[in-house]
Amino acid sequence: MGFLSSLLGIIGFSIGLPIGLLVGFFFFVYSKPKQVQDPVVRPVEEFDTTVLPDLLPEIPIWVKDPDYERVYWLNKMIFYMWPYLDKAICREIRKQAEPILAEYSEKYMIKAIEFENLDLGTLPPTINGIRVYETNEKELVMEPVIKWAGNPNIVLVLKFLSLQITLQLVDLQVFFAPRMTLKPLVPTFPCFANILVSLMERPHVDFGMKVLGGDIMSIPGLYQFIQKTIKKSVASLYLWPQTLEVPVLDNSIYALKKPVGILHVKVVRAFKLMKADFLGSSDPYVKLNLTGESLPGKKTTVKKKNLNPEWNEDFKLVVREHQSQALQIQVFDWDKVGGHDRLGMQLVPLKQVTPHVTKEFTLGLLKHTNISDHNDNKYRGTIVLELTYAPFREDSTSALSAKFDQKDSLIYRSSNNETLSKAGLLSVLVQAAEDVEGERHNNPYALILFRGEQKKTKLLRKTRNPLWNEEFQFDLEEPPLQDKIRIEVFSKRTGIRFRSKESLGHVEINLDDVVHNGRINQKYHLINSKNGLLHVEIGWTMV
Repeated sequence: MGFLSSLLGIIGFSIGLPIGLLVGFFFFVYSKPKQVQDPVVRPVEEFDTTVLPDLLPEIPIWVKDPDYERVYWLNKMIFYMWPYLDKAICREIRKQAEPILAEYSEKYMIKAIEFENLDLGTLPPTINGIRVYETNEKELVMEPVIKWAGNPNIVLVLKFLSLQITLQLVDLQVFFAPRMTLKPLVPTFPCFANILVSLMERPHVDFGMKVLGGDIMSIPGLYQFIQKTIKKSVASLYLWPQTLEVPVLDNSIYALKKPVGILHVKVVRAFKLMKADFLGSSDPYVKLNLTGESLPGKKTTVKKKNLNPEWNEDFKLVVREHQSQALQIQVFDWDKVGGHDRLGMQLVPLKQVTPHVTKEFTLGLLKHTNISDHNDNKYRGTIVLELTYAPFREDSTSALSAKFDQKDSLIYRSSNNETLSKAGLLSVLVQAAEDVEGERHNNPYALILFRGEQKKTKLLRKTRNPLWNEEFQFDLEEPPLQDKIRIEVFSKRTGIRFRSKESLGHVEINLDDVVHNGRINQKYHLINSKNGLLHVEIGWTMV
C-alpha cells in the first residue's frame, strides 16, 4: 500500500509540474496590468454609526487640535495645479531613475528595466493642517500633516532574455508629518538659506504590487516585512533628530562673518608729514578702520601744528576675516572750518600679522592705494604702527559652559580665575521690540548703556513693533561677571517740539550668565511698560 501511494504521488507530480509551468507561462506572457479606477467617494452621513469610529483618525487635525491651521486655499491651489505637477514630477522621476535602472540592468544581466507607464493619478496629496512655531532664533519652523491616498498607475517592465515581467504599483497611501525649518532667515531672496526636514513620527506607507496580474503583497508575511523595512529605513535617515538639509542659497551670498579676533593697534608716531596749512604746518590725526566694515573708524587725538607727531595711543578693532581683511590707515589734517584734508594713507593686510606676535610697521604714506597711478610717487611722510592680532579661542564658549555645570560653582569660580580673567568681546544684538506704545508718539529706538558708554539703534517711525537687528560690540579687558547692561527703548517726536522724547520701558540684564554660557537669546519684559517685550541676543567670546 505504501509503495502504491508513493508511485501515484510521483506520477501526479510528473504530470502536474509541466501543466502548472505551462499555465504559469501563459499568464506570465499574456497578462496585462489593469487600469487603475478612481475610488468611490461617499459622504459621511451615508455611513452607519458603527463605521464612524473607524473614520475618526481620518478627520483633519485642525478639527482636533486648535494649534493647527486649516489651509484649504493651499489644498485648492495644489488640486488645480496637480495635472501639471504630476507631469513635472514624473519627468523628474524618469530623469533620476533611468540611470539607476540602467546600472542595475547591467549589473544583473537584465536586458532592460524601463517604465511602461508612469502616472501619479488624479488625486493630489492634501495638507490636513499646518502648525507654525515661533522661536527666538532666525528661523521659521512649520509642521504640516500630509496625506496622500493616491491612484497612481506606475508600471515597470523587466526584460530578461525572451521573457517580460511587468510590475504594477497600485493603491498607494502615504501619511507623514514632517518638521520643516527654514533657516537662517536672510535679507536675500527667497529670504532663507536652507531647508531642514525631519519626520516627527514614523511614516505610514501602504501600497500594492502586482506581478503578472497578482498582488504579491498578499503573500503571508511579505506585507509586514516590507512595511517594517520601509519604516526602519526612512526612520534611520530622517526621523527626528536626524534631518535632511536642502541648501537654497550659497553660503558666500548670505553669510554674516562672525568676529574671529581682535586687532590691537598702537599708533606710535609719524614724521615728515606734508604741510597742509597756509602757515606751513599741519594739525594731523590718524583714522583707523578695517576693510569691509561699516562701523565708524577709530581716531587719535589731534596734534596741533606738528609735522612729526607722537601719539602712542592704543586701539582695538574687531576682525571678521583674518585672511582677507586689511587695516586702513589714513592721516588727516584737522580744520576748524570745512572738510579735513587727507595727508596720506596706507593699507596693511592682516595676513601679514602673525597671531599673538607684536610686529612694528614703518609705512610710507600714499595719496591713495591705486598702484597703477604713476603720479602717486610724491613723498607724503611716514607713519609707525605696532600691530598684534589676538584670535578668539574656539573652545571659549563650550569649555566654559561644560565646566560650569559642576555642582559647586563657587569652587569652580575660585579655581578658574585665570580662565575667567581673559579679555574678550561682548556682542549685543538688539533684534526687535513688541507692543511698545508711547503716550504721544511711536518712533522707537533703543539706547544701550554699559560702563558709561552709550550706543543706540536707528529710529523707526510710526511703529509699535520695531525691528532693528543691529549689533554693537564692546572690547573688554576682563569678563563682565559683576556687570549689568541696561537697554532702554525711547520714542522721539520728529521736529522741534516740547517733550520730544519719552521712555517706553527698559531692562537690565546680568552678564554673569552670558560669560559662563557664552550666549543668551531671550525676550525680556520691559520695565515700566504695559505689554512691551525686547528681544536681545548677547554673546561673550574670549581672546
